[in-house]
Amino acid sequence: MKPIRLVIVDDHIMLRDGIVSILNEQPDFEVVGQAGSVAGALEVVCDSRPDLVLMDYGLPDGTGLDATRAILASNPQTAVVLLTMHEEDDLLFEAVRSGAAGYLLKNISAKDMLAKLRGLSDGNIAMEPTESRRIFAEFAKTAAPAKSDPEQAVVLTDRELEVLRLIVAGATNKEIGAQLHISVHTVKNHVHHILDKLQVNTRHEAADAAVKKQLVSASRR
Repeated sequence: MKPIRLVIVDDHIMLRDGIVSILNEQPDFEVVGQAGSVAGALEVVCDSRPDLVLMDYGLPDGTGLDATRAILASNPQTAVVLLTMHEEDDLLFEAVRSGAAGYLLKNISAKDMLAKLRGLSDGNIAMEPTESRRIFAEFAKTAAPAKSDPEQAVVLTDRELEVLRLIVAGATNKEIGAQLHISVHTVKNHVHHILDKLQVNTRHEAADAAVKKQLVSASRR
């Protein structure tokens, strides 16, 4: 098999030399270029067309994310893996959004780094389980639950329809309870269910939605 052709981007020359030395000892990796800036990275990638770019985040003329976006815009076949000391969630999530194929911390061992980079060939993401869990946690937190189609028919019980008619008429919870011979607490429960089914937040919005959906007539007092 052909070796994986890499470009290493880091403005710390000693660290960059160390990574190059590790990779050059591996028969399945070939370092084809180095750079210490965003501009340098774009030039080297343009000239060498590598399979993989190992990218630092902090660069003198921009960030590794700036370089990642620019590289992938012109070389979408090239994988970019961030190798950084930054553990902040914002940078991790932005790296994923920018199209990075991985996000590794600089305290990773050489053995683990090589394993993660080799895994890219099998379609894996070059990322530690900790970072993967953070991404899934963020997705679970921000993903909005699917809502039903607002035009879909709303199914209310007979009692909920009675309460909704009185809401449209402008009655208070106490007045609704007295008219329907139920407690105010029970009225509040019905109102809560009505708001939830109509996907609204207030009684006024519920009344408007009820009339719009022709659940009740617009006989407000």
